[in-house]
Amino acid sequence: MSNQNRRGQVAGLPEWDRCAVMGVVNVTPDSFSDGGRWFDTTAAVKHGLDMVGEGADLVDVGGESTRPGATRVDEGEELKRVIPVVKGLASEGVTVSVDTMRASVAEQALAAGAALVNDVSGGLADPAMIPVVAASGAPFVVMHWRGFLEGGNVKGVYDDVVREVVDELHARVEAVREGGVAPDRIVVDPGLGFSKNAEHDLVLLAHLDRLHGLGHPLLVAASRKRFLGRVLAGPEGSPPPARERDAATAAVSALAAQQGAWAVRVHEVRATADAVRVARAIEGARER
Repeated sequence: MSNQNRRGQVAGLPEWDRCAVMGVVNVTPDSFSDGGRWFDTTAAVKHGLDMVGEGADLVDVGGESTRPGATRVDEGEELKRVIPVVKGLASEGVTVSVDTMRASVAEQALAAGAALVNDVSGGLADPAMIPVVAASGAPFVVMHWRGFLEGGNVKGVYDDVVREVVDELHARVEAVREGGVAPDRIVVDPGLGFSKNAEHDLVLLAHLDRLHGLGHPLLVAASRKRFLGRVLAGPEGSPPPARERDAATAAVSALAAQQGAWAVRVHEVRATADAVRVARAIEGARER
């Protein structure tokens, strides 16, 4: 099976002939990699449009940091951060994803023009999320999640990380389907860095084929994460800061594209946009 067939398409979204690039707009003061840079609505919308200019296929807008130890923002604040940015980008014709664990934020973002809901809890954080997404008909990203990371990296113990992540994702996908979300609108995400250490993340990336066995398009969100810092630091060094991990992110993007990922989620678009296009060109040469 070619990567193109394995990659899959998501009903309700544009079709791309290669791994798609999802740019990240964090409308937060405390994101781990770019907190505060795009906290203002105008700056956030401009940043999203710049990402599209650099090759992003869709833009993921979030108003709540999910880094380890982050405290949750209240609902009103999250809405105030997210909805104007979603509206601004959607009005410019951008395919917008909303990154939220709250059904109310998802519902209002979809009404404001968002096309996709990206819930890092896979519908576990808010019991109203799955009914809201099902009623809207929007595609839904189901990420592997073992709980809020306040106070540290919770429940990051595995006997066999690939098997357990696949099994737990399978259970979430079944719950989402039973809740009324159509199978052709479900995307899965292994949740790199969420209740996982660097070794877990690397093993999951080495076995993306097992995640394809779930039968849904795959989103890989490795951008600037701690495991890349650990790899770049080597055994004795200290990890480079998040914004110095973009070349490593682009390398993961190329590898994920080569393994049939539907999309990669990144903070810096240009290098990854180039990487996935090169991966597609090589794939095309193999098919000739």
